[in-house]
Amino acid sequence: MTALTAPAPTPAPAPHLLRWLIRLHRPALYIWAALIVVTTATLLWLGGPLTDDAAVAWREYRACSSQPELCPYDQDAIIRYKDVYNYATIAVLTLPFLVAAWAGASLTGRELENGTDRLAWTQSVSPARWLAAKLAAPAVLVTAGTGLLVLLHHLAWSAAGKIDTAKPWHDSPTFFAGGPVTVALALTGLLVGALAGLVLRRSLAGLGAGAVAVAGLWFAVWQAMPYLWPAKTRISSLAEGPGLEGDAVGYGLVTTSGDRIADPNCGGTFIPECRPVMERLDAAAYYTDYHPASHYWPLQLTATSIVLVVAAAATLIAFRLVKRRTG
Repeated sequence: MTALTAPAPTPAPAPHLLRWLIRLHRPALYIWAALIVVTTATLLWLGGPLTDDAAVAWREYRACSSQPELCPYDQDAIIRYKDVYNYATIAVLTLPFLVAAWAGASLTGRELENGTDRLAWTQSVSPARWLAAKLAAPAVLVTAGTGLLVLLHHLAWSAAGKIDTAKPWHDSPTFFAGGPVTVALALTGLLVGALAGLVLRRSLAGLGAGAVAVAGLWFAVWQAMPYLWPAKTRISSLAEGPGLEGDAVGYGLVTTSGDRIADPNCGGTFIPECRPVMERLDAAAYYTDYHPASHYWPLQLTATSIVLVVAAAATLIAFRLVKRRTG
């Protein structure tokens, strides 16, 4: 008789990673969606009715500048605009930190701490595919959500041209909240946070490390920002004083021999006490290195490129780390 052979076991199908990821992180998805919706509504309100009301109030105030204390203008509209602008700006700027903290704590740190990553790898899911699924869908949501809020913030700021207290383009919170560098920071926060969770294998440690890493990156970009693009130089006479305009990088005195020296902060030669000081220093004029408004996009795009390089490096390290640990 011919011996019967048992059929080979059929391998279990690989789970649908996107569906599994959404089910696992559904609370975070709901919170992210709510945050985007609320901030979007706030920014639309800021760039529309609040801006219009504040502009009307300032126009009324300027119309009776001879007796401002008697002006019938809507002071509450001006204060309301300022408060909502500040709160909305803070909300946009906190996104990279929230993303990094969540990625370090929940996206990778908690799974490695609980051992659920090994369970996924035993169900026909390779470690590289597991990590790719972990990063791809959140990256799309983070980029889309942050990009929408950054665009709306930029439009709301651009609409405030008739408001006297509107922030200048080089105001640091305004600059970051209204440009692509914050989108890059949020995406990098996701990747750096995920890497922190992989390295530390603890949710709480990953949370702290991810947030601290983003804070360090943001501070480094902020410090380097004035030097990411060649600044322009303005020369002004000693009678005028230093011509501060745009985003000032540095200023001082130019001697008759063309050397640059520090400004003694005495003032221009229109102050009698300053004339002998300028003569003793052999000063001929003031110089100011600054960034005009036309440098807004070069600075934004250069900073964004640097941050994205960090994001790419974090991604490469994360995949190599997973490959090394799993052989």
